[in-house]
Amino acid sequence: MDLSVIVPLYNEAESLPELHAWIKRIMDANGFSYEIIFVNDGSTDSSWSVIEQLSAQYPEVKGIKFRRNYGKSPALFCGFRKAEGDVVITMDADLQDSPDEIPELRRMIVEDGYDLVSGYKQKRYDPLSKTIPTKLFNATARCVSGIKNLHDFNCGLKAYRRDVIKNIEVYGEMHRYIPYLAKNAGFDKIGEKVVHHQARKYGKTKFGLDRFVNGYLDLLSLWFLSRFGLKPMHVFGLLGTVMFLIGFIAVIIVGANKLYALANGIPARLVTDSPYFYISLTMMLLGTQLFVAGFLGDLISRSSEQRNNYQIEKEI
Repeated sequence: MDLSVIVPLYNEAESLPELHAWIKRIMDANGFSYEIIFVNDGSTDSSWSVIEQLSAQYPEVKGIKFRRNYGKSPALFCGFRKAEGDVVITMDADLQDSPDEIPELRRMIVEDGYDLVSGYKQKRYDPLSKTIPTKLFNATARCVSGIKNLHDFNCGLKAYRRDVIKNIEVYGEMHRYIPYLAKNAGFDKIGEKVVHHQARKYGKTKFGLDRFVNGYLDLLSLWFLSRFGLKPMHVFGLLGTVMFLIGFIAVIIVGANKLYALANGIPARLVTDSPYFYISLTMMLLGTQLFVAGFLGDLISRSSEQRNNYQIEKEI
């Protein structure tokens, strides 16, 4: 099968028939063999009824229905698991992503050799309250991930080589960082294509400003896991050792000053009256706790089933 098109959706009943007709027209014009996987993320409108009607009429239409709303990442995860196409396309259901981009996205995967191609909505029809935070978010994501050529990490319109989606796990709200997940899995041929962005035709957006806060937290979590997920001792142990040593040296200095004063008959207050003594002890305690946290983290990671889950490209 040439293509799998995965469409996660939540309350998009009005747009689904038009979206399906548009995708079908593009696929038929290019002679692609394909499937369309609609993932109904707990919609409360008639979205699932529309998907059932389309599936009964068109064999290429498949559907997954969640019992409740889980989010876009779980929807993509289940869609990836079901996909059978050599190239996988993801797009939103609100008609803001254009299916006209599909042939070129597929060509970049098949002919240009990219593992993943992300859309870039260079000209957006969103309010400034959305576009400005988006630019800041993408700048931070480029800096942390090291993928300098991507301008729009969160664009729903993406193309993947099948191996990519079968070797990454999208969870929580990590759909924003699929290129970063792919890079961590060893798929570093990541490209970008400027795509057409259309104004929403039906309904209203399902995302609020809280996604930017959650997005930064997820990015920090992903960065930490990618760097230290299998070796937590390297960060906690290092921080703990440094803090303990600073505290220990400070305690010695405080004690040495007291002994020097006593030896030379200089009046000196009690060591326990000095705030530096308590600051030093606090640093030693925190350093010990961080070191123990790293040690326990190492024990947990060594017991994980994923500790030797390496990405092997070929064997002979």
